[in-house]
Amino acid sequence: MTDLRSAPAPTTDANLPDLQADSMPTLVERTAELARLRATVLAGPDQRATERQHARNKLTARERIDLLLDQGSFREIETFRRHRATGFGLENRRPATDGVITGWGTVYGRKVFVYAHDFRIFGGALGEAHAQKICKVLDLAVAARCPIVGINDGAGARIQEGVTALAGYGEIFRRHVAASGVIPQISVIAGPCAGGAAYSPALTDFVFTIQNTSQMFVTGPDVVAAVTGEEVTMNDLGGAVPHSQKSGVAHFAHPDEPECFADVRYLLSLLPRHNQERPPIDEGLDDPVDRRLPELTAIVPADPATPYDMREVIDAVVDDQQWIEIHENWAKNILCALGRIGGEVVGVVANQPLVLAGALDIAAAEKAARFVTMCDSLGISLVTLVDVPGFMPGVDQEHGGIIRHGAKLLYAYCNATVPRVQVIVRKAYGGAYIVMDSRSIGCDLSFAWPTNEVAVMGAEGAASIIFRREIAQADDPDQVREDRINLYRDELMHPYYAAERGLVDDIIDPADTRAVLCDALSTLATKRVTLSERRHGNQPA
Repeated sequence: MTDLRSAPAPTTDANLPDLQADSMPTLVERTAELARLRATVLAGPDQRATERQHARNKLTARERIDLLLDQGSFREIETFRRHRATGFGLENRRPATDGVITGWGTVYGRKVFVYAHDFRIFGGALGEAHAQKICKVLDLAVAARCPIVGINDGAGARIQEGVTALAGYGEIFRRHVAASGVIPQISVIAGPCAGGAAYSPALTDFVFTIQNTSQMFVTGPDVVAAVTGEEVTMNDLGGAVPHSQKSGVAHFAHPDEPECFADVRYLLSLLPRHNQERPPIDEGLDDPVDRRLPELTAIVPADPATPYDMREVIDAVVDDQQWIEIHENWAKNILCALGRIGGEVVGVVANQPLVLAGALDIAAAEKAARFVTMCDSLGISLVTLVDVPGFMPGVDQEHGGIIRHGAKLLYAYCNATVPRVQVIVRKAYGGAYIVMDSRSIGCDLSFAWPTNEVAVMGAEGAASIIFRREIAQADDPDQVREDRINLYRDELMHPYYAAERGLVDDIIDPADTRAVLCDALSTLATKRVTLSERRHGNQPA
């Protein structure tokens, strides 16, 4: 059986003293031996394995940790852990770390726990010892109330260890669920993540992918071809592009690892360490809280049918135009973002009129619901910018379950206890108005611009229904229809109709939007809600 202590020493430690077998080693000699063994482990299994990893355009696990954490802050644990499995030659292959590196360090001075699969050892495959190391660092992260980042680059379960490896996944999954809503959990897919392994990142709060490197799927291309006859590559099946644009599994897709880990660091700077701590406040704010935004009147057209880019509104409102978009490439008709307003971290949910006119569909409801739930679980205040014409109509939407998916967003907002501020930028029609955090479902403060239209539906559709017979019998149907549209708009869709009924707290000058939001969020910062006695609600499927 291979002994770790018999491993050849790196050339840099060639001058270590010889230990005599017939004498008790001194503490100095033992310490020197420790240094030699640690250097051997840190060097990796062999140089060729490292070269093969780099040839795949991938960094090693330790190089990735160096990109993630502040320089020199990493404290590794269970460095010398080895598996105890036998059979299929495993008893002769017992490398230190067992293919996963675990520990903690800091990101911008704040404690973060981390584990990283080392693809150079067993292809990063998970066995019993490997799983126990991950469970250990997850337990420590919860105990210390600090975020955890998992860097995934592994070939799934270690087949030679059989059901023991599968049980290891179960232990990890259980801990992810227990940590959910307690500490932030971030996954980076930096290589293959197949089979049961894919469910680990799926249980975390954020999933980062890297183009042409990330490969995440439950069943691989060979199985797909054998069962369905479909021929597909690994990247087309489970790469960064399909998961960030089609499935919604990935929140982020980056061109390379350095950019990916830079964004992970930025995201961590916006998140609280745990659910009982307020998100970090920017004490050195240079952006005045009362900064006026006259440009908003030029960005947002008064005509409710004219598109514009809601990102420009978010740019103007947040501090120093700094914010990170979640799920940027999926369900683009709704925007979800994290940024700061008046130094306070906020989650922004906003309709995007550039895509599908900002209407809510199945994907948009799913995307926003999960984001709202995440913000609420970590104590991040919510700002909702509303410009929504309604839910997307169509047979595909109805048969696809727009009712239950839309209910998820409704449930998420109704369940949220964090400060919630709504701004109706232009229009809000029908059930979509209610779902977008209206006063009736618990929004704390609602503000509207002078162009706002809140109604059951647009004036054109409403007039065509209410005055259908009159229009049909008129000598000039087009003129009567136009008159009745204007009548409906004047009676029920003027900017002050909702304010008169207490459904909007104030009509504000668009230029004052940032100042109003800063004041509202500051006022609500001490909001506390006593939850009802229940195990948990039954969220829509």
